[in-house]
Amino acid sequence: MQAPGYRSRIYGHYVHGRTQPLAPDSIAGLKPRRAYLRKLIRDHFPPDRDSVIIDLGCGHGAIIHFAREAGYRHIVGTDTSPEQVAAAQRLGIAGVREGDLTETLKSLPDGSQDAVIAFDVIEHFTKDELLVLVDEVCRVLKPGGRWILHSVNGESPFFGRVLYGDFTHELAFTQASLGQLLLTSGFSRLACYEDEPVPHGLKSAVRWVLWKMIRAGLRLYIAAESGEPGRNLILSQNLIAVAIK
Repeated sequence: MQAPGYRSRIYGHYVHGRTQPLAPDSIAGLKPRRAYLRKLIRDHFPPDRDSVIIDLGCGHGAIIHFAREAGYRHIVGTDTSPEQVAAAQRLGIAGVREGDLTETLKSLPDGSQDAVIAFDVIEHFTKDELLVLVDEVCRVLKPGGRWILHSVNGESPFFGRVLYGDFTHELAFTQASLGQLLLTSGFSRLACYEDEPVPHGLKSAVRWVLWKMIRAGLRLYIAAESGEPGRNLILSQNLIAVAIK
């Protein structure tokens, strides 16, 4: 499937083609993401540190770095952007290669992966392209393997900040639409989670408390409009999903 021409232009300058550079200058620059990514790994990665994992659209390799720090030895990544791959090499994060994500999956044997990660990835595909990617992810996962996703949450009142914050974004998702996509494509279970602030100090703890208060107000609004209590609403601008094959 031929990619639209705009992708080549944007992805070719994905790190520096923005008002603020995407990748840090050193490993120390990953510190602001450390608490968040450690929690993501702790909560959603397979418990076995020997798991075989591929990170699709891994960027400059932040998840790979913290996963290895947590003891995961068999994790590699691929990214479409040559600038992102170069940034990973500059940071000393090994195992990051440039390549088309779908073609990378097609090169892997059936049932070869314990987990696949797609962090801020699936929103970049059109619906038809995404169907191909989903089928390939399902094929390469072992039975019981997991696909860990982070993407734009269409249920959030502010999802447009994320959806339209990148010229290459195509789609937003909800729990319902992800269920339609994944549970009709070979996955047996799906769990979705809010992408809420992670308290790791006074400032972030205050953010977390404010988020909970604002979230309660948004739930009240939904309840007033629809009569539903909204207990299972996901209102963060992004959502986290884990699909089990």
